[in-house]
Amino acid sequence: MNGTRPRKDANRVARRYSTGEEIANSVSHGIGALLSIAALVLLIVRAVQHGGGMHLLAALMMGVTLVLEFTFSTLYHALTPRGAKSVFRILDHSAIYLLIAGSYAPFAFVALADCGGIPLGVAVWVVAVLGVVGEAFLRERQPKWASALVYLGLGWAVAFKLADIHRLLPTPAFALLLAGGICYTVGCGFYVTKKVPYLHFVWHLFVLAGATCITLSALIFVV
Repeated sequence: MNGTRPRKDANRVARRYSTGEEIANSVSHGIGALLSIAALVLLIVRAVQHGGGMHLLAALMMGVTLVLEFTFSTLYHALTPRGAKSVFRILDHSAIYLLIAGSYAPFAFVALADCGGIPLGVAVWVVAVLGVVGEAFLRERQPKWASALVYLGLGWAVAFKLADIHRLLPTPAFALLLAGGICYTVGCGFYVTKKVPYLHFVWHLFVLAGATCITLSALIFVV
C-alpha cells in the first residue's frame, strides 16, 4: 500500500495541468526567479548603504524568500510528473509561507520597529514556520480554498498596523504596498478555481505583480 503512494501522488500531479499550462506556469515564475535574484542584490546594496544591521537582515529575509518561492515554483511546474515534481510541489507551497513572512520583514522590522512592528513580524514568522511544517509532514493536503484563506489571513495581518504604516510611509510606498496586497488577494480567486485551463497561470501573473509592488515599496522607501 505505502509503495503505491508516490505513484498515486505523481499521477495526481500529472493530471493537474496540461503541458502548455506547465510551460506558461514555469516561464512566468522563471522570469520571477530572475527578477528576484536582481531584487536580492539591490536590497542588499540599499541595506548596506543604510548602515546594515536590521536593514540588512530585513533585506535578506525579503530577497531570499523571493528567490526561494519563484525558483521552487519554476522547478515544480517545469519538471515532468515523477517523484521530484511532488517534492518541489511541497517546497513551492512551503515557500509561499516564507515569502509572506519575508515580505513583512522590511515593514515590520524597519518601518514599524518603534510602533509594535517587531512582535507582528515575529508572530508572522512563527505562523509561516508552522505552515512549512504542515506542508512537509501532513500527508493529506487541505483544499486549495483552505490554503488560500491561510495565505490571505497571514498576509492581511498587517491590517492591525495599517494606520501606522500609512502614517510612517510616503504615499507612493503605501500605495505600492496596498497594490501588492490587492494583487495577491485577487489572484487567490484564480488560485482556487479548478478545471479552467490557464487560470493557474493567471494566478502566477498576479503573484508576480504583487511581489513586484511590495518589493519596490520596500526597496525604494524602506530598506
